[in-house]
Amino acid sequence: MKSVFHTEGITKVYDTGEVQVFALRGVDLDIYAGEMTVLLGASGSGKSTLLNILGGLDRATEGRAYFKELELTAMKERKLTVYRRDHVGFVFQFYNLVPSLTARENVALVTEISPNPMRPEEALAMVGLEKRIDHFPAELSGGEQQRVAIARAIAKRPEVLLCDEPTGALDSKTGVKVLEALTRINQELGTSTVVITHNAAIQNMAHRVIFFADGRITDVKVNDTRLLPHEIEW
Repeated sequence: MKSVFHTEGITKVYDTGEVQVFALRGVDLDIYAGEMTVLLGASGSGKSTLLNILGGLDRATEGRAYFKELELTAMKERKLTVYRRDHVGFVFQFYNLVPSLTARENVALVTEISPNPMRPEEALAMVGLEKRIDHFPAELSGGEQQRVAIARAIAKRPEVLLCDEPTGALDSKTGVKVLEALTRINQELGTSTVVITHNAAIQNMAHRVIFFADGRITDVKVNDTRLLPHEIEW
């Protein structure tokens, strides 16, 4: 299997003045093309820091990170911006939608700057919101807003989709709909998908689960059989 991400000894230190805080302590990792990978661990275990480095939003203190043959840790800021724009979709816990724009218009913000985008209507249909395209965020539930955010992330056809606690602000029933959207995107588009969570139940829908604690990978598990989102018990 081809690696879409590869890291060697990734360390991230935050210098708070008197104290150095190690967010990552020498992480070696491979994430494979086409897989759904779950990064599982308690808050503060380093998951989000690693995701931000892989997504080009943050820089490692030491070590190397690669996206395919591109060395992210060697890139200047301008090239990292192009990398994020052309290759990566982001989904965060909070939806970051523009309140004054409809669902269609929120997604169009991305398609207007992408080289080979989907139509906004197509992306919204992928997440089951074809009937809500002209609604404003205030007219949508939390789960629907998160699915608009997912549609916005996938509309530029990214090779990787990086999701940081995408169900963290949602109840289980609503969260299942969001996970169903992510599963469909992974299966139908082949998008390599990384989901950060502290919810242990979500690991059962992944191809691989990478466990984090105290800035380190403590275990890696391959799921021979995977559950569908609606089969997961929270």
